[in-house]
Amino acid sequence: MSLKNSEVCMTEPNVELRKVAKEDVSRINQWLTDDEVAENWFGRYSYGNPAHLGYHPEQVDTYSDQQWTETFSNPEHAIFSVYTTDGSHIGESHIAIEESLGDGQISILIGARKLWHQGFGTAALHATLDQAFTHYGLFRVWADIPEYNEVALKMFEHFGFKHEGTLRKSRPHEGARYDSIVMGMLSNEYDSG
Repeated sequence: MSLKNSEVCMTEPNVELRKVAKEDVSRINQWLTDDEVAENWFGRYSYGNPAHLGYHPEQVDTYSDQQWTETFSNPEHAIFSVYTTDGSHIGESHIAIEESLGDGQISILIGARKLWHQGFGTAALHATLDQAFTHYGLFRVWADIPEYNEVALKMFEHFGFKHEGTLRKSRPHEGARYDSIVMGMLSNEYDSG
């Protein structure tokens, strides 16, 4: 059974999706030095750096204005900073848009570990889905979640995402390989509350 957004709103904290600022990227880079944060986001590259979608946080300090604009104003890859309503930066969300298909891959990171398991991921997912379906008019969104991230799997499932497939042994993690679970939601399945 999926949660109705009206039920979720009673318990989830309020968050805002904002344009990414340079100081936000510095915090993302710092959060990704934590192995548990990095592993639950996109893991690590074979050379050890944390994997990241859309840009390399450790390189942003050297970006020209043009590179910044190309990265953070890319119509095919929307990147947002997640803030609490009291102004604290707590994470990042992405929508990698495939316009010809009308779909987008979404990713949510709550980098401030002290805020894990307090509803901020759910609130960020809710706000990101609003952007995907309302602002961008997407037909479908999907997420690729490593099987070892059970909290994220449960969050997406309770939000109404459906299991669409399994990418076998696609995620290296702690010396082994794990499956990735592909979960999706259609626009007519989303209740914006």
